Amino acid sequence: TRAESKLFRQWGCDIIGMTMYPEVILAREAQMCYVSVAMVTDYDVWAEKPVSAAEVIETMEKNSENFKRLIMGAIPEIPDTPSCGCSSALRGSLY
Repeated sequence: TRAESKLFRQWGCDIIGMTMYPEVILAREAQMCYVSVAMVTDYDVWAEKPVSAAEVIETMEKNSENFKRLIMGAIPEIPDTPSCGCSSALRGSLY
């Protein structure tokens, strides 16, 4: 809502993400390594001027090259055997 957006701005937040939950919880339950990549597409509803779908699409097209470079650089860095605790995240859980 506009009120929530204004509150986040008062807190000094620069970015509001909308696609982190429930994916991160499901990945944890599946004991998967997980990372979220976010691309800013528009101002939130606090802005006085509404954002058009065309503006969002234009920004996403510009971001797509950055995303491709990021992913192509990150994939070779993923180890064959992870050293993190993701694969045993549920060890000791109650359910």
